[in-house]
Amino acid sequence: MKYHPENDPQHIGLSVNEGVSDVPTVNPYLRPKRKKPLLSVAEYVAGIRQGDISVLGQAVTLVESSLQIHQNLAQQIIEACLPYSGNAIRLGITGVPGAGKSTFIEALGMKLIREGHKLAVLAIDPSSERTKGSILGDKTRMVELSAAKNAFIRPSPSAGSLGGVARKTRESIVLCEAAGFDTVFVETVGVGQSETAVHSMVDFFLLLQLAGTGDELQGIKRGIMEMADGIAINKCDGSNVEKAKVARSQFQNALHLFPAPESGWSPEVITCSSIAGNGISEVWDMVERYVAFVKDNGYFDYKRTGQAKYWMYESINEQLQRHFYQNEKIQRLLEINEQKVLNNELSSFVAAHNLLDEYFGR
Repeated sequence: MKYHPENDPQHIGLSVNEGVSDVPTVNPYLRPKRKKPLLSVAEYVAGIRQGDISVLGQAVTLVESSLQIHQNLAQQIIEACLPYSGNAIRLGITGVPGAGKSTFIEALGMKLIREGHKLAVLAIDPSSERTKGSILGDKTRMVELSAAKNAFIRPSPSAGSLGGVARKTRESIVLCEAAGFDTVFVETVGVGQSETAVHSMVDFFLLLQLAGTGDELQGIKRGIMEMADGIAINKCDGSNVEKAKVARSQFQNALHLFPAPESGWSPEVITCSSIAGNGISEVWDMVERYVAFVKDNGYFDYKRTGQAKYWMYESINEQLQRHFYQNEKIQRLLEINEQKVLNNELSSFVAAHNLLDEYFGR
């Protein structure tokens, strides 16, 4: 009991109550959540091959983990699943913020589910540059699709490293295909640097656009336009129908000005409405026509082979970079050289050269 001098008899008319004791910051009845024990490689592969969504989710978590023990286990799982992958249509979906990517994915995804397809949606969610946190709200925006039996939705935080997330997304595609998903959607952060990485892991790259924004052609980078195998003008409903038709003509004319794609395919522009459902079937028909076209002329296999080669080199670059920055000696020298650069004692290029010489023992 705490002593209060105000309660001394000499102070007539004064008294202080004891009050309420402090509430513990942690619930004393809260039991710590037990971590699920890691399975063996054979158990993960068996679960994935049986289409067990829970096991698939755990395997994707291992792929995304930065712990070395998880990475080693993930690579063994991926290697074992590789022979069962490669049979899905991989569709990359990008577009400016507000283009309705999540709504479009749900509309197209539900159409495929109703037709008997199995769909996996891998969404790269933008992370805060300050806190590295992400909302990961794609499941909340795709209410119907997330509840569908043959759908698997997995948002992944970019966490400031789009290249790393893109590599992990490609590895997740392998796991999803081994689990029997015949269609894989990869949704990007938005129009920016992630598009190149996603383009290098999908078969068809769809650009989702809006009409009536006032800068239909100026608001999109030419590089993104050249990468697109098809463009869908979304939100073509209500009073926006005429604007969407005008935008379609503008984009179609602009595409004719670009060099012919290596695939030999002529990109198409389609208007659609994710809410009304108009044009959604036409978009998927376009994807199927493209896949049939590139399989017939041999470009499909050529592109897949080139993508595998590209990601081999990307993986080498990423691992070299990680190994460099995790080197304890380099970490100490980085601080010293950084301070010298800030004090104008060394140029940035000389400091980098010195660090690399030290790393390679030259």
